[in-house]
Amino acid sequence: MAFRLPAPFEAKMHSLLGDDFEQFKQSYEQMPHAGIRINTLKISKEQFKAISPFILEPIPWAETGFYVEEGARPGRHPYYHAGLYYIQEPSAMAPVELLSVEPGDLVLDLCAAPGGKSTQIAAKLAGSGLLVTNDLHPDRTKALAKNIEMYGVRNAIVLNESPERIAEAFPQFFTKILIDAPCSGEGMFRKDEDMLKYWEESSPLKYADMQKEILASAAKMLRRGGRLVYSTCTFSPEENEGMIASFLKDHSEFSVVPIGDSEWFSKGEAQWLGKRDGFRIEEGDELGPYVQQTAGTGRLWPHRVKGEGHFMAVLQREGELEDTSEIMRMETAEHSINTSTKKEYRSQAKGQGSRHGARHKDNKAAGGKRTGGSSEHGRREAEADCLTPFYEFIHKQLNVDISAGYPVVYGNNIYVSPLPGSRLKGLKTVRAGWYMGQVKNGRFVPGHPLATALHPNEARRSVNLSSQDGEAVRYLKGETLEVPADRIQSEPSSDLKGYVLVLIDGYAAGWGKWQQPGILKNEYPAGWRWTSV
Repeated sequence: MAFRLPAPFEAKMHSLLGDDFEQFKQSYEQMPHAGIRINTLKISKEQFKAISPFILEPIPWAETGFYVEEGARPGRHPYYHAGLYYIQEPSAMAPVELLSVEPGDLVLDLCAAPGGKSTQIAAKLAGSGLLVTNDLHPDRTKALAKNIEMYGVRNAIVLNESPERIAEAFPQFFTKILIDAPCSGEGMFRKDEDMLKYWEESSPLKYADMQKEILASAAKMLRRGGRLVYSTCTFSPEENEGMIASFLKDHSEFSVVPIGDSEWFSKGEAQWLGKRDGFRIEEGDELGPYVQQTAGTGRLWPHRVKGEGHFMAVLQREGELEDTSEIMRMETAEHSINTSTKKEYRSQAKGQGSRHGARHKDNKAAGGKRTGGSSEHGRREAEADCLTPFYEFIHKQLNVDISAGYPVVYGNNIYVSPLPGSRLKGLKTVRAGWYMGQVKNGRFVPGHPLATALHPNEARRSVNLSSQDGEAVRYLKGETLEVPADRIQSEPSSDLKGYVLVLIDGYAAGWGKWQQPGILKNEYPAGWRWTSV
């Protein structure tokens, strides 16, 4: 073995696995398996397979997941920076598949950073419905927000809140909830040796208390008929089957949806609970009936599949699920003061209204920071001053319909949110929705996330860079490029000068500003730039 497993961990796993222990231990002699997941918000699976620079092998439990060969280094290809795929451990793709997300769902990813599972959920939503993605740790939300933006997600809100606070704001709201719970990380020892440094024999019980609180909060947010998936990357029954049994005892309205035994999913180990301190099941024990249900949970084992260790439980709340379009219609009615202004905004966002349309009475920007004056009237006037140049930019530069969302103004930053801004009041909001950009000196400056979520036909000017000749990498490094006028793809009525959507092999990667004589000024953000040699 390349490293030594903790003796207490080995002893525990030997007592649980019995005859399978030696095969399990030998799996640590193997290299971890690398995987990528295609981002279908930007490219279809078939299209990517046609242009893939890697040899791909399907991951059996993930519809758009593929193993890549050892040494492929997918993080050092322009397609990664264009958001065409996410680099993800293969077993980590399974929980979202079990969540059964469909377009139109209202989904919460409660412990989301760095965002792999959130981007997977967003791809399944296909631009409709809602994704609220959250992490409790402020530093981790930076990576979460960046991944949401890099992969072109338009309908996501990023929060930095406790589960309890979110439950207060969204009681029985979501149709699907994912909890990829903080855990002792035993299933990741092979992939991340640093996990060994923090593991202690008492770690499972320490995390179990936290997991129980997270599950209790999630139960308050799930609608009748909704689905909740709980997952961990640990082997500990205290954090897995024991946690589910305890949850079912306290929440009789929930039941386990059996995952079933298969070539890759192994059944839950209900019998293990009798072997571990704190979960001894004896005749008449009140947890007994609920422990039996945990046989319907599932595990991925590193000695049985090409992936790391993972536990998953699918929980269903009793009742019939409401139509999500009706839910969102009711939300709009409840949180909009004057619904006629929504129509006015739609007209303005499509470029069909007048300049005066930006100064409507209710611009749905409640919840943002005050930008001027102490009165409500002053606040709205200041927000209107931001929205007017924004609408003008959309009308002149893009062919995108954003009228289904709500403009939310924080300072001089503008978002288009899937929810009215008032819905976010009091919550620590990292991203209120699709970030559009900001207003500086009365002019709208488009943000990088606006570009990354655009399709090529939604920009009136674009330029295509090739991933083959080094030009794309030079752009990703922040260099100024020489681009002659005949390479700018433009609508006949558009001036070539100004903001240009930069494409890499036809897929949006960021902004440039084209100017005479044939210079493309680089607008790729400094913090996102290619740093590989």
